[in-house]
Order: sequence, then C-alpha cells, then structure tokens
Amino acid sequence: MEFAIALLSVSPAELSALGWTFADRKRFLDQFLASGRAAQDVDPEHLRQMPIEIAVLSRDIDCLQRFALRELPKAASSAAMIDRVLLALDHATRIQHASKQRKHDHA
Repeated sequence: MEFAIALLSVSPAELSALGWTFADRKRFLDQFLASGRAAQDVDPEHLRQMPIEIAVLSRDIDCLQRFALRELPKAASSAAMIDRVLLALDHATRIQHASKQRKHDHA
C-alpha cells in the first residue's frame, strides 16, 4: 500500500520527469490495488514475508523501476518494502527478457 501512496504523492512535474501521464499513474494504481485486494485474506503477521506479485505490462516495468529507485525512498517508511518491490520488478524484468529472447530464437 505504501507504493500506491507514494504514487499518489508524485507531483505533476515529477510525473513528467518520469515520463508518465496521469493515465499511466492511474493504470499503475489500479494494478497495485488489485494486488492489495488479493493480499487482504492474508494474516497481517505473515504479510511482510510474502513475495510481492504484481501483474504489469512489460512496457511499464522500466518506468516502475525508475520510480522505485527515484521516488519510493522519499515516501516509503520501510526499507524492506522497497527491497521487496525492487526484487519483484527485477524478477519481472528477467521474465520479460527471457520472453523476448524466446520469441527472437523462434523467429
């Protein structure tokens, strides 16, 4: 949820610097809120140990990584949460690259 709050705190100038529009931010928020709804049934004591799973479009992964590195540390209170988000985005990047490689190999 801190990630979503951090997204909301980004000013229009910061959005522009990230190369985002308001529509991009809304799409990211929708994706994070969907992930949050899935976590509602988890015992709060176990929530911090759960891996973060986010379904995002491949074109959004790089944008979210830039945001996580530039803006998230300003707004998030937990370094562990930042690390978990960065790990999830790194994992998504590896999946994206592997998928592109498979498509290239089959072409």
